[in-house]
Amino acid sequence: MNEPQIQPDDRILVAYVPRPQDFELIRAQGWYRIPEKNAPKGIHAEFIAFYFGRTFGERKWAIHFYAENRGHELVRRVDLLPDEPAHPRAQEAYIKLQLGALQRLAEPIVSLRWRRLLFLHTTGDRFLTAREVRDLVIRGDGYSDRAFVALRDGAGVVQGDLEPDVVELDDTAVVETW
Repeated sequence: MNEPQIQPDDRILVAYVPRPQDFELIRAQGWYRIPEKNAPKGIHAEFIAFYFGRTFGERKWAIHFYAENRGHELVRRVDLLPDEPAHPRAQEAYIKLQLGALQRLAEPIVSLRWRRLLFLHTTGDRFLTAREVRDLVIRGDGYSDRAFVALRDGAGVVQGDLEPDVVELDDTAVVETW
């Protein structure tokens, strides 16, 4: 079965993967977990891309893979990771994102400098042309949801109403937008 391809208007959630064993769970089980209390303001994205942390060696601080977001559910951590019943957060709520097949980027989207990044929302057009993580950041008018902009402009919504959050990306920022 052919996996859906990213379209310019698609929403992409870039999510941090701290350790190779976390990525192995993504690969083997087909889901990604987010603690509900730390979840970004929006998880409604067509695709999830994975930003590797420092423990990935030569693949660190880059996006190498993405997958279609096929939906989500709220579950306890212990239900996701039953082999860790004594974990301090075992009973906490987690958002489980169901994923399609992992797709590898032809060229990774790299961070030329270390960046502490948890979540970053971007658009398909930015993701498809990005060479560096900084290229994914949306500046100015906020998240470029074309339907939202058309509705806002056509309906006379006051600028600032319903506007998503945009956080500038610098060397120390935890990036979370939307």
